[in-house]
Amino acid sequence: MSLEYEWLGPLMFAGALVLLSLGYPVAFSLGGVAIIFGLIGIALDVFDPIFLTAMPQRIFGIMANYTLLAIPYFIFMGAMLEKSGIAEQLLETMGILFGRVRGGLALAVVLVGALLAATTGVVAATVVAMGLISLPIMLRYGYNKELATGVIVASGTLGQIIPPSVVLVVLADQLGISVGDLFIGSILPGLLMAGTFALHVLIVAFIRPDLAPALPSEVRSLGGKALGTRVLTVMIPPLLLILLVLGSIFFGIATPTEAGAVGCVGAIALALANGRFSWTSLRNVCDVTLKTTTMVMFILLGSTAFSLVFRGVEGDRFMFDLLSNLPGGTTGFLFVSMTIVFLLGFFIDFFEIAFIVVPLFVPVAQQLGIDLVWYGVILGANLQASFLTPPFGFALFYLRGVAPPEVTTGEIYRGAIQFILLQLLVLVIIICFPGIVDFLPSLSR
Repeated sequence: MSLEYEWLGPLMFAGALVLLSLGYPVAFSLGGVAIIFGLIGIALDVFDPIFLTAMPQRIFGIMANYTLLAIPYFIFMGAMLEKSGIAEQLLETMGILFGRVRGGLALAVVLVGALLAATTGVVAATVVAMGLISLPIMLRYGYNKELATGVIVASGTLGQIIPPSVVLVVLADQLGISVGDLFIGSILPGLLMAGTFALHVLIVAFIRPDLAPALPSEVRSLGGKALGTRVLTVMIPPLLLILLVLGSIFFGIATPTEAGAVGCVGAIALALANGRFSWTSLRNVCDVTLKTTTMVMFILLGSTAFSLVFRGVEGDRFMFDLLSNLPGGTTGFLFVSMTIVFLLGFFIDFFEIAFIVVPLFVPVAQQLGIDLVWYGVILGANLQASFLTPPFGFALFYLRGVAPPEVTTGEIYRGAIQFILLQLLVLVIIICFPGIVDFLPSLSR
């Protein structure tokens, strides 16, 4: 391509980001930009239309991608578990169990968030459930509003790094690696993230007991055998489901897609056991699954058209040369790529980042010899922050929708900041100590 037309690739990328920031649908923004710049490239005689002949083959390749079949399974499982009452039971039981400890309610929210992450992986369901149940109780007994809202939105995002997670499935597909390896590699980082949140709560409660007091003794109604029985009956079902889904992947019994199907059956069984299953709820769950899966597929089609035209105008070569020649080699690339993902998370959804930006990073990461499983985990940990970063953090919107009127949007935003910093701290730890990611996958090989 002539040097005078090298601007086409960067301008195409910028155009897509502008449309997304203006709120246009992702799939149509990507597809529309692809059509416009394809026509511009043809008019300037710098784009070979033969690139477009690969589009039908790419579309059929997406439809035949066995890995992507895991997405509707995990969405269905999460939506069905939302109907089963697991979140309510866990929160009530954990609140009683940890209520005697300073910051016990907030600690219970973190633990329940981690358990729900390993069973549902749905941010909206987790944040809304904990916002409806835990937030009024924490406010009633004197919890600081910023700490209470911050711990709820942060714990709700654990489902993006603790498997099974739609984010990890999408990242595995874009990175061209095994979903199972990415799931296994993200277990310890996910637990580290949850542990960091819990430790932060305990430290805050120790230093400032007025911000997170213990519950009065009269509120902790259950004790002894009754409490023990309730803990067992509430904890065992989700733990069994976690064992079915993640254990079958870890021990090589099932692929992630097959494990997702097993998880769907387990979710239906839990809904039946709790008396929450009905044909109406099943229809609603199927509607949610269909809508979300269709959205993902349309984004994939739009991003495929975008990548083909982007490659046709040699935008990929421009980005490769730019990223591979950064000062600092691997360190420079990691710093720049992580910074770009984090900053984009303030304005656009993780789907857009995964489908537009991540494919640009993959060739450079491969050339630099970076382990793509490890790179996928740190990308997932970074993308988790996009659910918390104002102004468009989805977890913030979910909590704002169910929070009491006395809780302001500013308090929710300020509450999230301390947990965003904790997420960045864990991200740095994972980058500095790759063994955290590599340990479990090395055992399963």
